[in-house]
Amino acid sequence: QVHLVESGGGLAQSGGSLRLSCKVSETIFSINDMGWYRQAPGRQRELVAIWTDGGRTTYADSVKGRFSVSGVDAKNTIFLQMNNLKLEDTAVYRCYVNLRRTSWSNWSEWWGQGTQVTVSS
Repeated sequence: QVHLVESGGGLAQSGGSLRLSCKVSETIFSINDMGWYRQAPGRQRELVAIWTDGGRTTYADSVKGRFSVSGVDAKNTIFLQMNNLKLEDTAVYRCYVNLRRTSWSNWSEWWGQGTQVTVSS
C-alpha cells in the first residue's frame, strides 16, 4: 500500500561519498519517524540514522560525524549523505518509515526493498 523508492546505492572508494534517497510514493498524512537501517553479511540489522517528528535525528556511533540525514519535512523524502566511507559501511541499506496515510489511519510501518552500498579500498 505504501512504497518506498530508494536510490543512490553503488560502489564507492574508501574515503569517498554516496548519497542515498528514499521517497514515500503515496500521498500521506504525516510521518512519525523515517530513517535508514543496514545489514551486512554475518551481522544483524542495525540502525544507521533516523529522523523523528520534531526534527530530531539519531545516529549510530559508528557513523557519527560521517553520515547525516535531511529532507524529511520537505517532500516526504529522506536523504542519507554518507561521507568518508569505510569498508565496514558495506551493507544493504533499507529505508524505514512510520506514518499515517490519513488523519483517521493507524500508524503503520513500511520498509524499502534495500539498496546495496559497497565500499572498496
